[in-house]
Formats: sequence, structure tokens, C-alpha cells
Amino acid sequence: MAQLNVSKESPSFWRVSFDNPPVNLFDAQTIIETRALIDAAEKDPALTVIVFESANPDYFIAHWDLNEDLARLADQPPPVTGQHPFIDILVRLSKLPVLTISKIRGRARGAGSEFLLATDVRFASRERTLIGQFEMGAGSVPPGGGAPARLPRLVGRGRALEILAGADDFDGDLAERYGYVNRAVPDAELDDFVTAFANRVARADRATLAELKAWVDALTLPDEREYPPQAAAFAARLATPRVQSWAAATFAAGLQQPGDLEERLGTRAFEF
Repeated sequence: MAQLNVSKESPSFWRVSFDNPPVNLFDAQTIIETRALIDAAEKDPALTVIVFESANPDYFIAHWDLNEDLARLADQPPPVTGQHPFIDILVRLSKLPVLTISKIRGRARGAGSEFLLATDVRFASRERTLIGQFEMGAGSVPPGGGAPARLPRLVGRGRALEILAGADDFDGDLAERYGYVNRAVPDAELDDFVTAFANRVARADRATLAELKAWVDALTLPDEREYPPQAAAFAARLATPRVQSWAAATFAAGLQQPGDLEERLGTRAFEF
């Protein structure tokens, strides 16, 4: 794969590293590769745990590539769930019969945050994590990948509105306090901590783990009917003068390239 580096630590434990320089944008190719990964994970009877991480310590997944038009998906099979291709892989990811873990080091905003929310467990570097939903700063609401459906169930109504309306970044400690992530771990300890946890889960029986997840999923995952109206509203907002003006100004200021704007996008989102 061009963007997802898959390392099979054991038959039951896979490690997947995002690598899409320079800032790990999520785009059509990421969707294609993630779909292939999910297909393989669904079919492998030995697999019980997947750890997602980044090859770039500054960016887990920066956000959606705002230059992407999804034309590369034209020759792909239709989405399995019937949802938008991005939502399709997130729904399927959340329902995998294995435990999915995000090891967060760096920035994960917008689609990057929504990817994290679709995984089962999130462990964050205390010093090097910044996550958030910056879409309100761009004049685009709701986010299109399911955050308004997933966040309230995870952190509660008030905190979800704070995250979504404020469009600011959350560091590891604050994300942990809000329940945005399971735990913030000192950066020097993060790798060993996640590997030890994953190896522990890797000893579980897949069928038993799948049954456990099905019980939890029934109580906690959003109804899939919630996603299409949010995605449609997001798509409609993208064509508005407000969003188009924001995009032009931010690209001129260095959006999607390493530098101050991408590093502090949550802080600066309302500037443009």
C-alpha cells in the first residue's frame, strides 16, 4: 500500500502506520487502502487487535485533503454500507470484530479526529497530541464524517458542543479529562504502553471479543441513519462563499503544508 504500512506483529496483532507526506492528509487513496485493510481484517480469523499510528510524529492525520474531489473512487466497488465512501469505512471500522486502537502522537483534526472516534480505544501522547474539529472555524457545520453523532455519545452533550462549536485544539491531558481519548500517556512511555495493551488483547479469542464488541456496539454506536443528513449538510456548506473564502485564504497562508497554520489550525481557524 502507498499510504498504509501494515506490520503483522503476530497472527493476532497488526500494526498500521499512516504515511502520506507532508502532513498525513486523508484522501481518496487513504479510503481505498483503508477499505482494503478492513476487507482483510474481516476475513482473517486469527486477528484480534489492530493498532493505528503515524509515521509522522507531528501529524497523526492532519485532516481531509481539501483539494480532493474523490474522482479516484470512480472505478471502486460501491460502499458496502451504502454511505458516503468516507463514512462507509468509518462505520465498517467501528464494527470490526476486532479491537481497534489509535495510538495518537501529533495532530488529528477534522477527518483525522473522526477516524479516531471510529476506533474502539484511543491512547494519546500527553505532550504531543492535539485533536479537534475545526470545521466551525471554516464556516462548515456539521462535520461530514460523523463527529456530531459520535462525540455526544462519547463525551456528553455539553462537551461535544464545546468541541464542535469552539473548533479549538485539545491537548492530551484535556482530551483525557473530557473522555475524547481513553488515556493520556507520557510520550516516552506511549509506545511500550500501547504495545503491551495490544499484546494483552491479542491473546483473546476472536469470537469472544467479537461477541463482546457486539453487545457494547448495540448500546453505544450511532444509528447509521444519522450520518447521511450530516454528510449532505457538510457537502452543501462546502460550496458556500464563506467556506470558499476561508479555503482560499488558508491555502494562501500555508494550509496543508508544514508550518504555523497547520501546527495551530485549531487556534487560528477563526482568523480567516
